[in-house]
Amino acid sequence: MKKIQVFIVDDSAVVRQVLQAALTQDPDIAVLATAHDPIFAWDRMQRQWPDVVILDIEMPRMDGVTFLRKIMAEHPLPVIICSTLAESGAQITLNALSAGAVQIIQKPHSGLRDFLQKDAPEIIQAVKAAARANLRNVRPAPAASFAATTAVAPDVLLQKSTEKVIAIGTSTGGTQALEVLLRALPVTVPGVVVVQHMPEKFTAAFAARLNTISALEVREACDGDRVLPGLALIAPGGKHMRLIRNGAQFAVQVFDGPLVKHHRPSVDVLFRSVAQVAGRNAWGVIMTGMGDDGAQGLAEMHCAGAHTIAQDEASCVVFGMPKEAIRLGGVDEILPLQGIAMRLPRSIPAGGGKACVAR
Repeated sequence: MKKIQVFIVDDSAVVRQVLQAALTQDPDIAVLATAHDPIFAWDRMQRQWPDVVILDIEMPRMDGVTFLRKIMAEHPLPVIICSTLAESGAQITLNALSAGAVQIIQKPHSGLRDFLQKDAPEIIQAVKAAARANLRNVRPAPAASFAATTAVAPDVLLQKSTEKVIAIGTSTGGTQALEVLLRALPVTVPGVVVVQHMPEKFTAAFAARLNTISALEVREACDGDRVLPGLALIAPGGKHMRLIRNGAQFAVQVFDGPLVKHHRPSVDVLFRSVAQVAGRNAWGVIMTGMGDDGAQGLAEMHCAGAHTIAQDEASCVVFGMPKEAIRLGGVDEILPLQGIAMRLPRSIPAGGGKACVAR
């Protein structure tokens, strides 16, 4: 079996050394080469193209985001961003995701060697997922037209029913998938609650970015926020989010808690709460992502009468979470990314539950 060839581009000799040692623990991975800056790396890549690139952002001569755009324009490759900028420059890192990076690894400012060694299994898993990434689906999404979007004044929105909700869960590749989906939704859709696997301090900037490109209002959720038509609430990184009922209205609860399926926020936590609180008045959508978080929760939504949708393999960056949800039998429809938005406003079944198949 051919090994996954990895190219590490980082101006830190320590990072290059420790990453190489961590990755080569796995018999399926080989480090093809390392480089201290993108210009040297690009020259070296001409001789042999790697399967995956691990790329820092702050480097001499050319920054990592510029290099990422060059890679995606001239010879698309799966790129993992390994950066310390999650706290001090989240917007820069979000720009990298938008430019085509398939995964983020947050480097600490101190204790770097211990971190890279301790987190070696997760880094190895990220490399393997990146190697399987469908690069046709990591290109920046084209601008969408809102010509068909109906503008509704806030006071009209507040008069609409809050008894319906759309719950979305996604992970690897989800930043771009959410851009595509939310761009296509009109402000008249039911309230949207989203879990995107993302580190703490990323989600506020990510929500702000989505808010600028979508007709919906998009923001990072706060504990107690109401779920309203035309509003999308993104679970904060490092916190779980669940749906609750406040009288006749839906709201969200944001809270600390243990990792679920190795994640916080967890898609399963959100989906299970939606099954319990909203039942058949909900839609569930599981999209591109590594692992199985959300699969069981979506099956519980399905059993509660919600209409459930999984993104199809061809349009996923990583067909892990949708594949597991389909395997559990909790999916009503399998749709390409571009087709999901067209189903959401009218996809809830007109009464009647379903036979429960969750296990």
